[in-house]
Amino acid sequence: MAVIRAVVFDFDGLILDTESAEFESFQAMYLQHGAELTIEVWGACIGTAPGVFDPYEDLERCLGRPYDREAARMQRRSYYADRMAQADIRPGVRSYLEEARRLGLSIGLASSSTRDWVTGYLDQYGLLSYFEVIRTRDDVRQVKPDPELYVQTLDALGVAPGEAIAFEDSPNGAKAAWTAGMNCVIVPNAVTGLLSFGPHHFRLNSMADTPLAEVIRKLQEQF
Repeated sequence: MAVIRAVVFDFDGLILDTESAEFESFQAMYLQHGAELTIEVWGACIGTAPGVFDPYEDLERCLGRPYDREAARMQRRSYYADRMAQADIRPGVRSYLEEARRLGLSIGLASSSTRDWVTGYLDQYGLLSYFEVIRTRDDVRQVKPDPELYVQTLDALGVAPGEAIAFEDSPNGAKAAWTAGMNCVIVPNAVTGLLSFGPHHFRLNSMADTPLAEVIRKLQEQF
């Protein structure tokens, strides 16, 4: 195994669990109309472009009739905002960023969300300064599961795929990292933990459980 020189983080669901709040807000919207949104349906759109699945259109299909989409959208957004007002970064994230600095590793971020969305939250939680390179939907033609986000991030960091660890929470993100040739560690959240993942090197329940140096050591033992 090559010497690890960099770590690259996903954002939504990994650093800040926006994904569980979003899924729950759409679940509530469906329930208000007497319908159900399952994780099997929702899971396909986690970690990729927003146009993959339109829940407002899907709800109308489930109901078999039109409904007040704007009212539903406003209620859904209010639910999401209330949920996120109580949110904090996931356990162990800050420790991993600090440990990566101590170990002399380069730190990048690759997200299928927009730059304003990502940097706004990073700034809010005091994490923005940790990242040397940030690549988002605004920088690429194809988001995850396409590997372009990771390829661009690695190029900007100046490291080879085998010299970097990608931390991901979703199957789409893990597929992107794996396809890019990176070492892939998954840290599913409450929602993505219910999904089936493709190839990856290591799985953590939480970054708070295992120090970054230990993750690197365990990855090296696999080779």
